[in-house]
Amino acid sequence: MGTVVDAVNKEANGSVPTDKKVTVVFVLGGPGSGKGTQCANIVEHFGYTHLSAGDLLRAEIKSGSENGTMIQNMIKEGKIVPSEVTIKLLQRAMLENGNDKFLIDGFPRNEENRANFESVTGIEPEFVLFFDCSEEEMEKRLLNRNQGREDDNIETIRKRFKVYMESSLPVIEYYNSKGKVRKIDAAQPIEKVFEAVKAVFSPLTDKVAA
Repeated sequence: MGTVVDAVNKEANGSVPTDKKVTVVFVLGGPGSGKGTQCANIVEHFGYTHLSAGDLLRAEIKSGSENGTMIQNMIKEGKIVPSEVTIKLLQRAMLENGNDKFLIDGFPRNEENRANFESVTGIEPEFVLFFDCSEEEMEKRLLNRNQGREDDNIETIRKRFKVYMESSLPVIEYYNSKGKVRKIDAAQPIEKVFEAVKAVFSPLTDKVAA
C-alpha cells in the first residue's frame, strides 16, 4: 500500500499549502442520488473544481499499480478503501490544481475518513451538501443508467447502500450538529434540484465577492 501514499507524501509534504485559503465543500448522498450531475452544474456556475473520490480511486485502478489492485478488490466486495489512500489521492489532486475552491464528492465515507481528512489536511469543510434520496429511487436510477460500471448490479448496489447507511450517516449527523449540513431533496427533477443547490451556493459567492 506504500507506493501512492509514499509518492504523494513526498510531493505534498504532509499538507495542503497554508498560504492560500482553500474552500472545501463535501458532497454526500447515496449511490444514484445525482451527486455527479449536480457537481458538474456547480463547477459550471460557481467555478469550483470537482474532485470525485470514486473517480480518483478508479483512475488509480486503471494505472495498474499495486495500490490499484487492492482498491479494485475492496470496491468489488463493497468495502470502503482505507482513508489514508483516499486522502493522499485527494491531497495530490488539490495540490496539482490551481483553484482554491473544491467540491469533494463521495467523501468522507465514514467517521474515520472525516477525522483523518481534517487532521492530515488541516481543512474543515465550509459545509456539507447532502443529497437526500430514498433507497428505492436510487436503486431504480442505478439500474437504469447503464454506464457499464461493473459495480452496477443489484447485489453490489444493495451492498453499497448498506455500507453507505452504516458509515456515512454518522458523518452527516456530526456535521449537522455543527450546523454545516445543507440538505437537498434529490428525488426531484434535475432542474429543481439545481435550483435548491444554487440557493445554497449563491450566498457563499456573494460573501466572497464582498
